[in-house]
Amino acid sequence: MARPKKRPHYDPDKIMKNLLDAVSESYDETEELKQTAAEFDMSPLKIRKLLITSGAYSNEISKVVNDLRAAGKSIADIQELTGLKKSSVNGYLPYTKSIYKAEELSMNAERINVYRSRQQAVRDLMERMNEYALWDVVVAFQKYPFHTITGLPFTYELKKGRNGDYNRELIIDRRSGSKTIVWSSVMRAFEKAVELRGEIVSRPKALGDIRGVLYIYPMLYRFGVIEAEKMLEEMKIKRPLPRKE
Repeated sequence: MARPKKRPHYDPDKIMKNLLDAVSESYDETEELKQTAAEFDMSPLKIRKLLITSGAYSNEISKVVNDLRAAGKSIADIQELTGLKKSSVNGYLPYTKSIYKAEELSMNAERINVYRSRQQAVRDLMERMNEYALWDVVVAFQKYPFHTITGLPFTYELKKGRNGDYNRELIIDRRSGSKTIVWSSVMRAFEKAVELRGEIVSRPKALGDIRGVLYIYPMLYRFGVIEAEKMLEEMKIKRPLPRKE
């Protein structure tokens, strides 16, 4: 008889600390709740609560709510004084204990691992700036929520062969269906981007007449390969590039 699989041991307090550190680090770089939420596949409201818990975020409402709570007011009292709903009051208060549900612990541990591995992949790309490092970062950013310069949301995954290894084709998942981009197109755009290092790449076509460049452009921007003021202005996005270690 097969032995039941043991569940991995999770230290709730350690995971909460690591999550708070990672989320705070990302927010420090992006200065955007929505962008930080995208990094961790969480809602902006949950990200805000985590940031309030770590002391990395506050606004006028959160200050009022927390001052009232510190003064001994109950949730009901704060509702009456501020006119906020109960869920809103709780959303502006910090977590008072770690999360102990096994499923959520597992998800948060995975979120931290994914964020850290993506940051390391970007760091390696910045240092090596070659095809091998680019491939590693493309693998790491599968299912990341990208947007084209026109605001179209999309994610991508890599095709797998029969042996389970990745093929060098990206399946772009977008609102209107999916399309495939071959690796040679990604490399052509990357090589042109390397040539333009230090310059502002204001539009996708600046990378060349390449099939799928509309999607490759925001990827290279997120990976730190290109600078693109136009994208920053239109999409209000800042990328959390990793700090040097």
